[in-house]
Amino acid sequence: MPSNVSLAITGVAGRMGQRLVALARQDGGFDIIGAIERPDHPMQARDIGEAAGIGHLGLPITFDLKPTPQVMIDFTTPASTRHWLKTCRDRKIAMVIGTTGLAPHDHESIDLAAEDIAVLQAPNMSLGVNLLFKMVAEVAILLGDDYDVEIVEGHHRFKKDAPSGTALSLADAILKATGKTRDALVFDRHGDDVTRKPGEIGMHALRIGDEVGRHTAYFAGLGERLELTHVATNRDTFVHGALRAAKWLAGQMPGRYGIADVLGLS
Repeated sequence: MPSNVSLAITGVAGRMGQRLVALARQDGGFDIIGAIERPDHPMQARDIGEAAGIGHLGLPITFDLKPTPQVMIDFTTPASTRHWLKTCRDRKIAMVIGTTGLAPHDHESIDLAAEDIAVLQAPNMSLGVNLLFKMVAEVAILLGDDYDVEIVEGHHRFKKDAPSGTALSLADAILKATGKTRDALVFDRHGDDVTRKPGEIGMHALRIGDEVGRHTAYFAGLGERLELTHVATNRDTFVHGALRAAKWLAGQMPGRYGIADVLGLS
């Protein structure tokens, strides 16, 4: 019987962190040995099981990482991710990164870290969304520039970055498949003359209520329209994807990976 994967979770008192604790415990294939939250968080030193609402687990929340797990899962902020990426690289810990809003220099840092450790970074850990990336690329090739492409995403009112990392990844999948660059993207059109230009991709962001995540890629010709949509109904879909990624990543050589690698789509 294979041994459990030892795991550290950052942002453990947040919404994603709490669900990671609960579902990792429910999975039975993980040993959580690190539970990390920022130093000034009111849940510091509290038991992670109690913080996650699943009962006492005997592991307190800390701001540092004393043990060395096989894998760290990080859903925090870009500044926090930079810190933990360096820690993981220095201590040879594989890392699953679900943080959004990363800058180009953050991706360069991930590339460098991936020379020494296995890193899986994805703007969206949903397995269904990652299938959608592949589907939109194939549709874009088949339909070509005769079809207008628009991407609309919706998230809850508290989301900071726009458009979402997932929406940008959908656009990137289409751009790569069709040999275009991000110069083809048009964000939230406004003005007196914004007539669509051939080959452009419109990007639109909604911030509404408690929407977990909705992404639609439209391919529209004269007389018909194809809509490819993924809807996340709760955050557990991202947690299940991240935990599956962590199990897979624990056995990998240094390199940069994505959910497509976990699904065998690469």
